[in-house]
Amino acid sequence: MTAVLVHGIPETSVVWNGLRAHLGDAVALRLPGFGTPRPAGFGATKEDYTVWLAEQLRDIEGPIDLVGHDWGSGLVLRAAIAYDIPVRSWMIDSASTAHPDYVWHGMAQVWRAPGRGEEWMAEFVAGAPSETAAPGEPAWLKHWLLASCSNPADAAELEAAIDTTMTDCILALYRSATPNLYADWGPELSRPAPIPGAILRATGDTTDDPAASAEVAARLGVPVLPLEGLDHWWMMQDPAAAAAVLRSFWASLDQRESHQLPQDLG
Repeated sequence: MTAVLVHGIPETSVVWNGLRAHLGDAVALRLPGFGTPRPAGFGATKEDYTVWLAEQLRDIEGPIDLVGHDWGSGLVLRAAIAYDIPVRSWMIDSASTAHPDYVWHGMAQVWRAPGRGEEWMAEFVAGAPSETAAPGEPAWLKHWLLASCSNPADAAELEAAIDTTMTDCILALYRSATPNLYADWGPELSRPAPIPGAILRATGDTTDDPAASAEVAARLGVPVLPLEGLDHWWMMQDPAAAAAVLRSFWASLDQRESHQLPQDLG
C-alpha cells in the first residue's frame, strides 16, 4: 500500500514532513501553483485540481491510502468517490466543508469578492507575520501557519512559497466553489462512499464544525476518528499521534481484507 498525502491552502507539501517521518514511504503531492509553477492554461478551479489529482494518482503504484487536509480534503473526497483511480481508502479532515449548509469562513468570503480578495492577498504575500494581528487579517493567518511549523526549515520553505502564483490559485479555487462544495458535488456527497474512508476530526480545530462533520460522515457511511487536542494543522502539531491514528485505520482495513481473502479465493 502507498500512502498519498494532499495538502490544503495556503500551504505546500512541507506540512507533511513531520508525519512522513513516522509513516515511512509516503508520497506528499504538491498542488500546482503552491510552491510549483502554475501550468499554462490551468484554471485552478476545484474541478481542475481534482482532475490533476486523479491523473497523479493513476501514475502511482497502488493500491493507495489517500489522506487529505483542508482544501486537499475536498479534492481527495471528490477524486476517491467520483473517479476511477487505484485508491484503497481515503481519510479527510475539515469534513464540515462538504455539508449542504456550509458557509465559507470570513477570510474566504473576502477572497471570493473580486478586488477585495486581491487586496487581501497582496498584503498576505508582502506582509510579515504578526502574533498581535486581529483574527482574519493577512498577518494573523501567516503567523498562525508559520508558528505551526515545529521545524524552522519547513517554516522558511513554506513562507518562501507564499507568492502571487499561490494566491492567484487560491482565489480561483475559492471562487469556483459557489456557494460551497456541495452545490456541484452534492450527488457524490449524499450517499455511502464506494470505498472505505474515514473523517479525521481534530478536536481543537475551531474552523471545523463537529456536528456538521459527523453528519457528513453519516451520509458517507464512514467513521469519525478523533485527533484529541490537536488543531487545524494537526500533522505538524503532533505527527506521532497523527500517524498512530492513520496507522490504526489502515490496520483495520488490513484485518478486514485478511478475513475476506479465503472467501475471495473460494
